[in-house]
Amino acid sequence: MDKIKLILASGSPRRKELLGKLQIPFEVIVSECDETLPADTPAEEAAELLAVRKAAAVAAEHPDAVVIGADTTVILADEILGKPKDSDDCKRMLYMLSDNAHKVITGAAVFWGGHSFSFSEETLVQFYPLSEDEINRYAASGEPYDKAGAYGIQGLGALLVRGIHGDYFNVVGLPVARLHRELKRLGILRLLTE
Repeated sequence: MDKIKLILASGSPRRKELLGKLQIPFEVIVSECDETLPADTPAEEAAELLAVRKAAAVAAEHPDAVVIGADTTVILADEILGKPKDSDDCKRMLYMLSDNAHKVITGAAVFWGGHSFSFSEETLVQFYPLSEDEINRYAASGEPYDKAGAYGIQGLGALLVRGIHGDYFNVVGLPVARLHRELKRLGILRLLTE
């Protein structure tokens, strides 16, 4: 019998690196699903809803595989801070995050054999007070533009963070320890490693 294939429905290099920690071969197939959500979607539910949508789209094309989808949102005062559109938008977000705590929620979804399961993980991140010079330098670095909330904690953005409460890898983009436990609990890990 052929081994069950594992697919990551995300093009994020950070998620790819984190999923690699499971030490199970997998392939990446980027989901082309619509990521717009209804305006009344609660901010805390957005990441999990998008993770489900991404995984479902890829699972429909690969019904015999285990498909993992994920999405990360940065939330400050009930506002989702997405990827910055330009330098001004990046600086606006960094000013908002300066000297504040915000939530990072990553939703994860797993589809396999006609079944599905999803969950969200939340981490609280506290920023230092940021000077105008710090914000301008970080915005000019180019790092923030493909990242929710306009920063990457695993890169130069680490210099902005006073502390976190929760899973660091969740902030990077995938709560890999919880995902591993959920795959084990559901018996999927055994299927993938047989």
